[in-house]
Amino acid sequence: MHWGGIVSKLVVDVESKLVKLLSSFINLVVVKLPDDVYAKLCELRSREDSAWGKFIYDAMFRNIELALQRRAPLCQDTGVLEFFISLGEDFPHKSALLKALREAVIASTQQGFLRPNVVDPVSDRNTGNNVGPRVPWVEVEVVPGASHADVMLYVAGGGSSRPGRATTLDPAEGWEGLVRLVVDTVIEYGAAACPPLFVGIGIGATVNMAAKLSKVALLRPLGSRNPEPKVARLEEVLEEELNKLGIGPQGLGGLSTVGAVHIEYAGRHPATFAVAISTACWALRKGHLRIYPDMTCELLSHRGEKLEY
Repeated sequence: MHWGGIVSKLVVDVESKLVKLLSSFINLVVVKLPDDVYAKLCELRSREDSAWGKFIYDAMFRNIELALQRRAPLCQDTGVLEFFISLGEDFPHKSALLKALREAVIASTQQGFLRPNVVDPVSDRNTGNNVGPRVPWVEVEVVPGASHADVMLYVAGGGSSRPGRATTLDPAEGWEGLVRLVVDTVIEYGAAACPPLFVGIGIGATVNMAAKLSKVALLRPLGSRNPEPKVARLEEVLEEELNKLGIGPQGLGGLSTVGAVHIEYAGRHPATFAVAISTACWALRKGHLRIYPDMTCELLSHRGEKLEY
């Protein structure tokens, strides 16, 4: 075999291995909650004092148990997949990884772990395999000096995504306007989005900046705070105010309307104060996979789990 043929075979082998790895990762994320989300739900259940709230938490944990036993998705709505990829500058499989994402989504759909959810807005037809125009959604950044790749996956369910909002406030409204927008959104739409919710908020110069940052905020480890003290305090205040609403688990009343509020921000224009809100239901399905140059990997979101590839 000529050198060209050997190289081509190695490339194909790497891509095939990445498809299997990423598909296994997707399958895990839709079946099992990440460690931080499971721990937060345990905490919320332990302090709930509403009879209906306790009943709902019991049902949630039974749902979690059955999904693991049956290796079945936690929810019938397996969402639309969003990937946030950090590629190390020296990671050798950049192209192969990006190519493998679509094939991995198709493979997981064929295996029954993903319900076909992608509809082409032009034809109004379901594509049948969870890929379509610009979907799965992929955000990529290159990290100077790093040699590994970080794959962050967010499963964007339909019901929990519907409260999402993005708008540009008058800067004069400032932080007070942001708080009003968030509280009003949860009051109007939160009960139908399967609370307790996890709320990501983005701030920036334009709505596209804010919208991306709201998803980045959702992917942050639960329990973490923004390093800027004023923003960290705002996260705490919003959690307190939203939980005072008493919407509770599944909208039936209780102490826990939200499990966490995270905020990420970018610089804004003097004339704009763009704010975006992204919400996730109680089953916040996210994952963090780190892939090394030798194709070994580490699951940072689901410790102790092994992926088949």
